[in-house]
Amino acid sequence: MIKRRLLSVIPVLFGVSLLAFLLMTLLPGNTAELLLGAEATPAQVAQLTAELHLDRPPWERYFDWLGRVLTGDFGTSLASGQLVLTLIGERLPVTLQLVGCAFVLSLGLSVPMALLAASKPGGPVDRGVAAFSMAALSFPSYVLALVLVLIFAVKLAWFPSLGVLKLGDGVAGNLRSLALPALSIALPLAGFYTRFLRGDLLEQMDREDYVLTAVAKGLGRGRILVCHALRNSMLGLLTIVGVNIATLIGGSVIVEQIFALPGLGQLLLQSISIRDVVVVQGIVLVLAVVTVVANGVIDLLYIVVDPRIRYARD
Repeated sequence: MIKRRLLSVIPVLFGVSLLAFLLMTLLPGNTAELLLGAEATPAQVAQLTAELHLDRPPWERYFDWLGRVLTGDFGTSLASGQLVLTLIGERLPVTLQLVGCAFVLSLGLSVPMALLAASKPGGPVDRGVAAFSMAALSFPSYVLALVLVLIFAVKLAWFPSLGVLKLGDGVAGNLRSLALPALSIALPLAGFYTRFLRGDLLEQMDREDYVLTAVAKGLGRGRILVCHALRNSMLGLLTIVGVNIATLIGGSVIVEQIFALPGLGQLLLQSISIRDVVVVQGIVLVLAVVTVVANGVIDLLYIVVDPRIRYARD
């Protein structure tokens, strides 16, 4: 099973890289023209086009890039001439930290709120949690980011609005600089996770025989929720989290641009604007690998949550 899953990753990564290349090829504008500016002469544009090998057929450029990637060479940026792997290596930690913080915040908010809502369904807390979930789901991450900046950075001055402090310069300062970007990604996901987990917990409490057994033993509703129902509901939540990993990573692309975070998202948008297809393909491929690895970790967590689950070995 594990070998088959690893083999299935290969066509996924190939398809993602090919789609990214085709989309970049279809975009209007010439990389040489964008790099040289509007005042460049046709001769200068033609010379730079030849130097960057952009005059070659698209299919030839793609398979040449693919062959080099298989040897570990992601190529060099058309704009800066730097190695793509160097650019990615400099910015990947910021993106991973942002996504990690957003992931922890989304689950850290949704699980307690879902438990509180399910403890007294229909009560004031339940209605308040439902209102929060609907409000969080109503705002896209980029709109929420602007609202958070206006309130907590401009009005209250509690958090910085731009940039990120390096982790080596202080953990507290680093987390403080990532608080608003991570929260803008985490809140919509937290609203979704809360609604799903609350509904699943209530279904567990109403239908499962083990709940009746626990009640007969004299256990309170809160203890049954935390010790029994939550563990069973975590399987469904893990599935939803796995499906939303791509959404989590995609949200970081826009949020990094809004908060001027030097991550892969900001580099991706900058590279798209100048049609730096080599950098775009490298970033898309790396983000696809991160998504696949994260989903693999989710699969392994199924075993941790429910030891009865085992994956067959080839």
